[in-house]
Amino acid sequence: MSLVLSGISVTRGVAIGKSVVLHPDQPEISEHTIPRPLLQEEVTRYRVALRKARQQLHDIRKRIPADTPGDITAFMDAHLLMLDDGVLSEAPVKIMRARQCNAEWALKLQRDTLVRVVEEMDDPYLRTRRDDVDHVVNRILRNLQGQYDPDHDGRGGQLRGAILIAADVSPAETMLMHQQGIAAVVTEYGGPNSHTAILARSLGLPTVVGVHQLRRYLRSGEPLVVDAENGMVIAGADAGELVYYRRRQREERRHVAELNKLRERPAVTRDGHAVTLMANVELPEEATAARRLGAAGVGLFRTEMLFLNRETLPEEDEQYEAYLRVVRAMKGVPVTIRTLDLGADKCLGTRPRTPAASNPALGLRAIRWCLKDPGMFSPQIRAILRVSAHGPVRMMIPMLSGEGELLQALRLISEEKKALEREGIRFDPAMPVGGMIEVPAAALAADILARHLDFFSIGTNDLIQYTLAVDRLDEEVNYLYDPLHPAILRLIQLTIRAGRRAGIPVAMCGEMAGDPYYTRLLLGLGLREFSMFPATLLEVKRVINGSKLETLDRDVRRVMRSRSSARVTALIDELNRPR
Repeated sequence: MSLVLSGISVTRGVAIGKSVVLHPDQPEISEHTIPRPLLQEEVTRYRVALRKARQQLHDIRKRIPADTPGDITAFMDAHLLMLDDGVLSEAPVKIMRARQCNAEWALKLQRDTLVRVVEEMDDPYLRTRRDDVDHVVNRILRNLQGQYDPDHDGRGGQLRGAILIAADVSPAETMLMHQQGIAAVVTEYGGPNSHTAILARSLGLPTVVGVHQLRRYLRSGEPLVVDAENGMVIAGADAGELVYYRRRQREERRHVAELNKLRERPAVTRDGHAVTLMANVELPEEATAARRLGAAGVGLFRTEMLFLNRETLPEEDEQYEAYLRVVRAMKGVPVTIRTLDLGADKCLGTRPRTPAASNPALGLRAIRWCLKDPGMFSPQIRAILRVSAHGPVRMMIPMLSGEGELLQALRLISEEKKALEREGIRFDPAMPVGGMIEVPAAALAADILARHLDFFSIGTNDLIQYTLAVDRLDEEVNYLYDPLHPAILRLIQLTIRAGRRAGIPVAMCGEMAGDPYYTRLLLGLGLREFSMFPATLLEVKRVINGSKLETLDRDVRRVMRSRSSARVTALIDELNRPR
């Protein structure tokens, strides 16, 4: 009798092989004081461990083939940057000297501070950066304690064709084991937006995460089937199940081969309507991957990572250089840079943390905070304007809720344009400025906002949460998070129609845009610009190329007349059937 374990699907694909269960010891942290005369020796011990961790990642980085896509190497670079950043290279040393404590304890205290900052973020994607903090900190701890390093355990041939079972794996470990021929990864922890999950999608590696207490049930050497698309791990599959999954493997290989043929083809419906597919990126290196997959531009470049986990705010020139790398990587196609989208409860640079808000998601964040702190906002405006001289750049303002704050932001942008002109610094005076529609008030007032903006981008993640009063990460209520709720579909339709009447383009950069299940629905609602994680771009293009707008317009009118999510779901299932 087979045993089926369920988790979270983060990739497609099927893998069949024997399990290799990793039981790396979680580094135990002793806490003790260090006599002041011995403190410098303890500091040296920490810096040696830090240097070893950096060298290990560099060694793995060198083993990655030169033609590996940029989105894969970007994750390694992100961890290397964390090791070089003062929050890990210097802050623990300051804690050691101030508290006279050992290196492990100081690192734990700093890790707890970083995790607290990350977990308080309103953006679910940025909240998942906690995993990366833990991966990097644990690597330093293993070196402090002289523990076994899973990157160099000599398994080699043992991993070829095997299914890795672990509590969690870092991007570096994932990359190394993929090179050694691992067939699939299954972890007890993790989420769909962690760096490891995104890397697995880029590698095309079947992966299931969040399989609770996985290692209690499985041992090394057990035959397993991983059905990544459905988030299932099957132990002891019978002959009939194996026949079925081997057929699925063959079908998946054909599917991937067909998708790869779409890279150079345009996204055009069967009745000749062109659709623009863009990419959401966070690191400049990810822009290269987006271009390789045929993205028509960057529809969302998140700037928050430039501001987090540092002792000083990024200066104008640092921001300019980061944005310039993205613009150059995209080689002449548009790049949309979103201004800072964080809350004032985050401690950035020398800015003191504000008193805890009773509800940070409804408090001083995004454009509200930027308008209250022009000293932080103005350098970002200037950096974006300056980079517009080097290619087609658009600025996007998050969390707009009304005309008043939009006019304030536009006034600041106008003032910085005049300042750059006086200084003789080049920029594009006609650089488009757009707004994110992610607050219900903005969708309802989209016709008013459209008079002042050059484009809209619908951020469905927050729009759904704010409209339905649901935190999708709260397990008590996330069953209510429903992209197909009639209210959500009406707000999307209202925004698209307002943009069309005003003659400005409307894009979507939330998760709905990158989910092929919703593609035909969104086309039928009139959406013609989609922005998504690069890994989902070809799948969405496949659906677009197989659709006819004439048919979709009629079918979506039936959807919009429906009164319940269940009826909407049934109609969309029908809409998505092969034709």
